[in-house]
Amino acid sequence: EELGSDEIRLIALGTGMPLARRSQAATCWLVELGNGDKFLFDIGTGANANLRALMIPFDFLKKVFLTHLHIDHFGDLPGLWAGGWTSGRTSALEVWGPSGATPEMGTAYAMENFLKTYNWDRTTRLANLASAPAEIIVHEFDYRGENEIIYEENGVVIRSFPTIHAGDGPVSFALYWKGMKIVIGGDSMPNLWYREYAKDADIAIHECFLTPEQLVKYYNQAPETAIGVGTYVHCPPQAFGKIMATVKPRMAIAYHFFNESGTRYEIEHYIREQYDGPLSMANDMMVWNITKDNILVREAVSPEEAWSVSGPVAPPPPDRTVPDQVSEWVL
Repeated sequence: EELGSDEIRLIALGTGMPLARRSQAATCWLVELGNGDKFLFDIGTGANANLRALMIPFDFLKKVFLTHLHIDHFGDLPGLWAGGWTSGRTSALEVWGPSGATPEMGTAYAMENFLKTYNWDRTTRLANLASAPAEIIVHEFDYRGENEIIYEENGVVIRSFPTIHAGDGPVSFALYWKGMKIVIGGDSMPNLWYREYAKDADIAIHECFLTPEQLVKYYNQAPETAIGVGTYVHCPPQAFGKIMATVKPRMAIAYHFFNESGTRYEIEHYIREQYDGPLSMANDMMVWNITKDNILVREAVSPEEAWSVSGPVAPPPPDRTVPDQVSEWVL
């Protein structure tokens, strides 16, 4: 559907857990603006299939913002990189991500070694595909920046602020456009940064983890692990409710749990102990259309057998200076 000139569309492409399953991929959010801009926030394991189902030309899907470097938040980057390259992307993928406590814990290090890991993939394709889309341009920013602007273009401002999750480095983002504010919370236990910088958001996304009992029953974790993971490394449902009661968004979105009948009602019960405002319990392919006057929540209808769609620019020809990678021995 065509967006209005002052409209934002948010699509959940991954809302689940590190062990992605068919009904829920790991974390990924697509933000589309009425000016044509599109931004991906995280690209977790399994999310690329949901992204492909939207049949958006890959030339519009070149800007990726990573909250942190756990595999469930960037594990499908290889598919986006190579799949977009083979399906018509005409230039490099751009990745924004936080630094770490040391250089080797940051996004720049991860992307440099990403291309080394996939060197065989990249090199063998270069003989048949254009070279520019094979590149990754990295924009690493200081994870300690508090509400720092990391992107400003075409009337869009994206800010970053720290979170508390597993180690130094993870962040959350806030996107500002046309007087509206969309906050994409990365993994985090409750923290003061989110309370301050997400206040009065139109959309406030924050993780809301399974309870420790659910982690034991459904996710095969030891009780001691479940308590630590569910209440210290991640955000329990009661704390999510308290956060949203403080932030007071137009719409709160809870994610990062497997959303099914055995989990959702207990999680929502605990949220509602603290928060009685508008709430979405996120699932894959949920859609939010946001204007200053209304927020419409729906589910996307998408094909199981999606094809790539041509973008505004024809793919460039291959770089014929790259030699064929098939040796005389194989021939």
